[in-house]
Amino acid sequence: MAKKPIKRPERVEVVYSEKRWKTLEELRTKAAEIMEALEKARLFSVVHGSIARGDVSPKSDIDVFVPDPPSSFLLETALENARLSTSRRLVVQATPSYAMKGYIEIGEQRGVSFPLMKLRPTERDFYGFGGEAALQALKQRQRVPGVDKRLMLIEPTERGHVESTIVGREDSVASLLGVSVETVLDRVHALLRRDEVGRTGVFLERELGPHETFEMVLKQLAEQNPAVRRRLRLLGK
Repeated sequence: MAKKPIKRPERVEVVYSEKRWKTLEELRTKAAEIMEALEKARLFSVVHGSIARGDVSPKSDIDVFVPDPPSSFLLETALENARLSTSRRLVVQATPSYAMKGYIEIGEQRGVSFPLMKLRPTERDFYGFGGEAALQALKQRQRVPGVDKRLMLIEPTERGHVESTIVGREDSVASLLGVSVETVLDRVHALLRRDEVGRTGVFLERELGPHETFEMVLKQLAEQNPAVRRRLRLLGK
């Protein structure tokens, strides 16, 4: 079940149990395995969401993101060299105006995503909004603030975290997270709308065959779909 936005005004401290700290350590170790493989191929990556913030559960997904559009061959080779087996490869586009992304599933609850075209600043800010951490931060056991799907700001503390709603505080939250106010307002609007109308799914999702490359599928989709062609031309590939 999707987490619903919360608008309570007070700040609430959440103290982590020993089990939760252990879960965070285990999930970060698995994330670091992927990120180290990418680093060896000189591909910078971040882990984002609860793994970066610290407010994990056993069901937390490990989402590793490569911000700059990479060569998919180089990326997939890096994963193969680290013996990280791929279960599925997808091309995904959330809406007609959003950048298309590649997504590689690595077993259960782990995956790597990367843009197949240049990102707008607000699209890049999405990861900072939710909280993102580079490999060095994981190695140093650093956690970062970010916003979860309930629109709660998660601020790490020594004992766990403090959480508070971001609704009505968009300016200060944007400043704290180092993202644009536009990004925060966009995410608030999107998540509140999802709470009202439910999930609307993604605009496009295409699974790759065993002999297809991400670049090959992107070219095919651009030839077939005017919306994809427009998004490619908007900022250039």
